[in-house]
Amino acid sequence: MDRRTFLATPLAAATAPAAAPVRFGVDLFSVRSQGWNAFQHLDQCARWKAKVVHFSEIRFLGGLEEDHLKRVRAHAEKLGIELEIGMRSVCPSSKAFDITQGTAEQQILDMVRAARTIGSPIVRAFLGTMADRAGPVPIEGHIRNTVKVLRAVRSQVLDAGLRIAIENHAGDMQARELKTLIEEAGPDFVGACLDSGNPLWALEDPHLTLETLAPYVLTSHVRDTAAWRVPDGIAVAWTRLGEGNVGIREYTRRFQELCPGRAYSLETIVTGPRVLKIYEPRFWDAYRRTPAWEFARFLAIAESGKPLPSPPRPADKQAAVRQELEDMEASVRFSHEVLGI
Repeated sequence: MDRRTFLATPLAAATAPAAAPVRFGVDLFSVRSQGWNAFQHLDQCARWKAKVVHFSEIRFLGGLEEDHLKRVRAHAEKLGIELEIGMRSVCPSSKAFDITQGTAEQQILDMVRAARTIGSPIVRAFLGTMADRAGPVPIEGHIRNTVKVLRAVRSQVLDAGLRIAIENHAGDMQARELKTLIEEAGPDFVGACLDSGNPLWALEDPHLTLETLAPYVLTSHVRDTAAWRVPDGIAVAWTRLGEGNVGIREYTRRFQELCPGRAYSLETIVTGPRVLKIYEPRFWDAYRRTPAWEFARFLAIAESGKPLPSPPRPADKQAAVRQELEDMEASVRFSHEVLGI
């Protein structure tokens, strides 16, 4: 799907039957420690047969200078790769927001200009992290603040022919909350960057996340996750593709059905377990509005899981860099050979 077709496709069309297959992509956060420049990233992604490369943060691009972006675009075109670019938090009240880079509105407009230059149909962004679910501002307040920012730049984004893809990021929002943000900001220019690993940090079944957000999906981050019961609650660990217990094969099949033509971009991150202490009353302060039926779906995943040992601790930084690359390459092989992406 080229840029013109992408921009002309209504978000709701993602739920309609279509012949356009998903496009295999790579989110460069997967190889964040490799020390590659933008051109090296593109060359490696071409070897992995990626059709889309997702520069999810400015640091992977190496800057937003116009001449540099034009060179990156030319190199990608030579390799037959489509580009997507992104930024970090656009919520002024989030703990993740960096005011030293300017107002949220100005940061978005800087990225809109960069996206036009580099040929990206979207700008990916996020609200914050799970830390924003606790504190003086409730998650509903952060959502309102993000909506206000997005509405302020609506005309400029539309004039540029772009869309803003808000990610369900690091446990910040559950699917119904991100859906609310998109609809209140304006689904004519705001959609979702659907992450398959982050829902479990927010007590959510990723299949529910997909079902809820499919009509709004502009792009994706895909990784596998394991979840299991522990004495203190639920342990969640991100894994290589194929090594979790969330049903990544069925998730992929449904993604292909519900989000035809969108990028299926690997964001491989392998972690030790994060324990969600669901038996502590104060834990639920951040999830008072979570419906019991939604939590039950998440709990069923944990009930089906078995303890996963923590990945071996690399001996040094160089070993960690090698391990990161090995994890990514294993996920790429699984995508191609098992999932057929």
